[in-house]
Amino acid sequence: MRSGRSSASAPRTRGEPQRRRLLGAALVAVLSATGLAACGSDSGTPTLTWYINPDAGGQDQIAADCTKASNGKYKIQTSLLPRDAAAQREQLARRLAANDESIDMMSLDPPFIPEFAEADFLADVPSDVESATTQDVVQSAIDGATWKGKLVAVPFWANTQLLWYRKSVAEKAGLDMTQPVTWQQIIDAAKSQKTAIGVQGIRAESLTVWVNALVASGGGKILENPEAKADEVKLGLDSDAGKEAASIIQQIAKDRLGGPAFSTENEDASRALFESGGASFMVNWPFVWPAANEAAKAGTLDPSIVSDYGWAQYPETVAGQTSKPPYGGISIAVGAFTKHPDFAWEAVQCAVSPEHQKMYFVSNGNPAVLKSVYQDPEVLKSFPMAPTIAQSLDAAAPRPQTPYYNEVSQGLQRTWSPPTSVSPDSSPEDATDLITGVLHKEDLL
Repeated sequence: MRSGRSSASAPRTRGEPQRRRLLGAALVAVLSATGLAACGSDSGTPTLTWYINPDAGGQDQIAADCTKASNGKYKIQTSLLPRDAAAQREQLARRLAANDESIDMMSLDPPFIPEFAEADFLADVPSDVESATTQDVVQSAIDGATWKGKLVAVPFWANTQLLWYRKSVAEKAGLDMTQPVTWQQIIDAAKSQKTAIGVQGIRAESLTVWVNALVASGGGKILENPEAKADEVKLGLDSDAGKEAASIIQQIAKDRLGGPAFSTENEDASRALFESGGASFMVNWPFVWPAANEAAKAGTLDPSIVSDYGWAQYPETVAGQTSKPPYGGISIAVGAFTKHPDFAWEAVQCAVSPEHQKMYFVSNGNPAVLKSVYQDPEVLKSFPMAPTIAQSLDAAAPRPQTPYYNEVSQGLQRTWSPPTSVSPDSSPEDATDLITGVLHKEDLL
């Protein structure tokens, strides 16, 4: 994804900051039982290990391409992380807490970037690499890879949710989908047409994504001061924006618009509900488009259903106030303890090149961070909604960027699940009390 690099990326002399001590105390003991993989060699061609999240083989292909492009300077091998994001975090944190030198590069989920940066697990991004890899990049991807005003990872691919709808149903409901629509309009349309809304009410990260987008779109924040120490973090949930977010979830639950399995519905379940016609509106990631087209090719979905798919930017929480859609994706960081920082940063730059971002978008369905890719004819052919994705990514809001993200997300899920229990009168306050108590070491999750 990039090339070029300066001595600024060499591992720093590091102390033991509080967050690293916390991770180390909890995790290093596990390593003694599992051992570490020693990758590469002190002689001959260095081998870089890139820890990747599961995909359809795109990162393996990029690793092979960049190995070839290095002209024998190094080779890149991939090591597959677990599918679950929390398990990915745990495995990487365990290894990095033990100063694992085998982690040369890692694909990081954005919510975990501040935690790893605060713990000094990430090598400094050289200034020339930063300047080379942030041009023409959507703002949400830069925001998601930044900690305390400093880029700490390189944006690789970005993701966002769109509002998907059945064009025929939206027309019958009298919705003008060429204009921004609100959650209230979608709720009213679903009720009038006796259909459901595909939303993710499961007690999992999907729920945090939804709540964060609702709150941010209402002009609020889950955390007011995300860079603060644990005992100084101030939550912003118990606010007008937090209460409006809870009210929207409460309405969908009360009117039974979330589908028959609302409290356990994840992204795949929402997709299936939308494909079947059980839901005519849905908020979900772009993967639903290739999934529908593949099903149509396989003969398991009528092509006329796919032709009825429409898309628009995420619904507004407050009418007239531009929505802040969810932001997801992956950034690539270099491990603080790698023996080959120069080669690692060169490999990162190769991996995030425009050519690889286009390839990864078209072949794996993972949207690019570079705006120019969204104008490519091949991308537009595969993803006709590419301009809407790019527009959404520029407006998107990352989830709370804090070293204590795990505690915040788990606390939110605990108090806003099941959706049938959510209330503007209690849920924002309950989440505030629990998360504050956990961060002050007065409560446990």
